[in-house]
Amino acid sequence: MVLSIVALVGGASLFVAAPSGETRLTEELVDSHVRSLQVNHLSDVISTDRHTVKPWFDGKLDFAPPVVDLAQQGYPLIGGRLDYLNGRSVAVMVYRYKLHPVNLYVWPGNDAGAPPPRIYEEKGYHVAHWSVAGMNYWAITDAGKAELNGFITTLLAHPAS
Repeated sequence: MVLSIVALVGGASLFVAAPSGETRLTEELVDSHVRSLQVNHLSDVISTDRHTVKPWFDGKLDFAPPVVDLAQQGYPLIGGRLDYLNGRSVAVMVYRYKLHPVNLYVWPGNDAGAPPPRIYEEKGYHVAHWSVAGMNYWAITDAGKAELNGFITTLLAHPAS
């Protein structure tokens, strides 16, 4: 009986100590962002033209990611790439704010009751996530919190492509 209780308490403590799904996904996103910077692999397709980047994803994903041009607002598109997160292929649009890359990860999701974007720091990077129009969005950058907030505000105000 005592052995059963010890096993139950031990198992419960492991369950409580396990990181949440969102925490694991955040860590995976930060790792992906860092890898893209380390090996200079920000983009598979390099173009500032959304009409080049958006069609590049055709046939590579089971969805069409929205690709918007934010150059006039100070966040030029520099390209896109494929990544694999949380067990699925995702689109990554790469923007830039001054010298800071901003990776925008996008994949289909359910935005019913989704909270507004929230920005927080993880391993020295600013991260934000939100859902809108049936898509999950995660943005990550080494730029400041205000700059990431400006990017998100600009993106949300722009009509989807």
